[in-house]
Amino acid sequence: MPRPSILNSIERKFILLVGDLFIVLASVNLLINHAIDKQYISVTLKVVLFIIAVFSYLILAYILDFFNLEKVAKRRYIISQSIYISALYVFVVFISAVIFFDASFWRLPLLSFLLLTPVEIGLWRFFFGNVFKIVPTTKKVLYVYDNNTQKDFKEATDNINGNEKETFYRVKLTHSITDASAVNKRLFYEATEKVDTWIINIRDYNQISGELESLLLNSILNGKEVLSYTSFYENIYEALPIKSHYHSFYEILELKNKKIRYLQVIFSFIVNFVLSLLVGLIFIAVCPFVFFFNLFFNKGPLFYTQLRVGQHGKEFKIYKFRSMVVHAEKAGAQMAQKNDNRITPFGRILRIFRIDELPQILSVIFGNMQFIGPRPERKVFVDQLNKITPFYSVRHLYKPGITGWAQVKYKYGEDLEDSIRKLEYDLYYIKNKSITLDLRIIFKTVTTVLFSRGV
Repeated sequence: MPRPSILNSIERKFILLVGDLFIVLASVNLLINHAIDKQYISVTLKVVLFIIAVFSYLILAYILDFFNLEKVAKRRYIISQSIYISALYVFVVFISAVIFFDASFWRLPLLSFLLLTPVEIGLWRFFFGNVFKIVPTTKKVLYVYDNNTQKDFKEATDNINGNEKETFYRVKLTHSITDASAVNKRLFYEATEKVDTWIINIRDYNQISGELESLLLNSILNGKEVLSYTSFYENIYEALPIKSHYHSFYEILELKNKKIRYLQVIFSFIVNFVLSLLVGLIFIAVCPFVFFFNLFFNKGPLFYTQLRVGQHGKEFKIYKFRSMVVHAEKAGAQMAQKNDNRITPFGRILRIFRIDELPQILSVIFGNMQFIGPRPERKVFVDQLNKITPFYSVRHLYKPGITGWAQVKYKYGEDLEDSIRKLEYDLYYIKNKSITLDLRIIFKTVTTVLFSRGV
């Protein structure tokens, strides 16, 4: 079967990663063979330093979103990210060499390592970005739809998360499944010769005609990519399209009996135990300072408590450092806004650094929450959202979390529409829950806290 001529996003990221790692290994080789006095480093220590270099670079790159293809295509991101992450990587490797190897350095080769590595990575990424401006990267799509789904693809690719998003898919040809006319020669030619991908978005697959089915099979045999709309949406956005498939329950979640994933259970226990200990210590250390400043800049109770809906729809009490004025909801329940005027100046500082979230560790200790899971919501809003979408209660299969896939992937939720959009990410997490996904959430949470994203 012939392969598609256009590289997908995973293949492009792999090429970018290979180039980065080549430079990383070359720079460490320069440090080992030319900057460090030979009497201070053995073969074993060389291997250790190579491992430290590669893993530190990969972790930093992931936390700082260094393999985001949209950013790589923009020159300002290439310059800023290359300098930023390369400098951090060089610092980590240099400090490791100093601490672990008690090394003596030759100054000129060391200076070359410290200065040239960021430049080399920046030039490679500049070259990569410009090459893929010339080489075709956009797949031409044949979009098959019915009367209810015609606009779904355009809405999905035009705007998501409030920002323009490059999906690498563009509609070249459309075909209505309800069109009574037969598949014409033009459609046959375009589908087999000019189109790279089929995206099928229909409610009833029995409507596919024999001619269209034969054309579809012929396209598959010619190496064309064929996706359901749900698979397309999930692959591109790592979320599930609940608005366009509000009744396709089994297609969305593919619910089925699964064996208990013992490794996942053990991993979740370790994460909750370790982070409970770590965050608990931070909470105890921070509490006196918050109490002191609260007396002068945020007068009123230190803690804010509220009932939230947890696992299986049961309500529990959540704890936070109060960041709003007293009686903030005297006019009735309302969602917090990004620039909410009810937030006090000191409360805003607490929110920027996520300090207000620390008391939630109490809910984890009491067994009502865990560190990773859907964000707990208030019953008044849960009832409203259940009326809008029948999927909302599915998120209560798991205990709510302090952080989660929706929290790190989507902007700060300000209304019910944002809650529905975040539900798409919650359902993706429920469907694809794994150790790898949990690790991604932990890394992205670190980035969110460090760079105050989502505030």
